Parts: sequence; structure tokens; C-alpha cells
Amino acid sequence: MRYIPSIEIRLAISTEAAALAEMSRQLVERGLSWSWKPKRVQSMILNPECSVIVAKTRVELAGFAIMEFHQSHAHLNLLAVADNKRREGIASALLAWLEESANVAAVDRIELEVRRNNEGARAFYKVHDYQEVAMVPGYYEGREHAVKMIHYLVPPDVAEKRP
Repeated sequence: MRYIPSIEIRLAISTEAAALAEMSRQLVERGLSWSWKPKRVQSMILNPECSVIVAKTRVELAGFAIMEFHQSHAHLNLLAVADNKRREGIASALLAWLEESANVAAVDRIELEVRRNNEGARAFYKVHDYQEVAMVPGYYEGREHAVKMIHYLVPPDVAEKRP
């Protein structure tokens, strides 16, 4: 994982739920109804089957991510970096942290959905070996399409042979 001076990546704490929810509203859910409200983010922070992580400078929250773990895969729900902190490697560092966690949890793959028109996010994930596998019509409130992407931690043919 790339070292980023003065950025700490760690598990989120309950008192950060409101700030993370606001970041989601401003950075991820822009133009949609607000679904990742503080109570929902708080429930993810407290859920042992989830990882909610933050990237912080000494003075501000720079980014965060929320991922749920299932039996054979993990689902990346949210990943966001503050506008003034983009292009500093923070999103890559958050993603690397989550991928490391997924490897430890022995899941086969990480899945996510991203807005079809979010070319920047799609390109970001492609650079990190995520493959576009499907279009999901109307995924966002029935009005915006999503692209489903998968990053295989274990090749699919090997995963099929696991007990």
C-alpha cells in the first residue's frame, strides 16, 4: 500500500457517523434522495460484518468507505474522497485497505455498483482491476443506471472448487 504523508486510515468510530453521512450526501448521493443517513451509517459502524473506514488528516476527514462482508464476497457500498483531497492517492489507499481486509476474510471477490455516467469512478476502478460485468437499469431510484463491477481476489475457476 502506498504511504500518504499525514493521512491516517483507520476504522470509523460512532461519533463520525453524521460526518460520513453528510459526505455521502454531498459526494455520492448528489441528485438522489439521501439514503445513507447518520443512523444507517452508525448501524454499519456497529455491524461486525462491515468495515467502515476513514481517511483523516490532522484537521479534517478526507475520505471514507463502507464495505459489507458476505460468505463468498464483499460488497463495497460507498467510497468517497473530499473534493479538495482528490488525486492524492486517498481513494486508492482506502481501496487497498478494504481489499486487504477481504483477503483476510477469505472472500472470493469484491462487488460494487457505480453510476453509469460516472466515468471518473469507472476509470478509477478499472485501474484497480475491477471489471464491468453488467448494466443495471434504473438501479438508482428507478431513474439512473448503474454499472456492476467485480474485482476477483480468487480466480472464478478456483473459487468454484472451494468447499
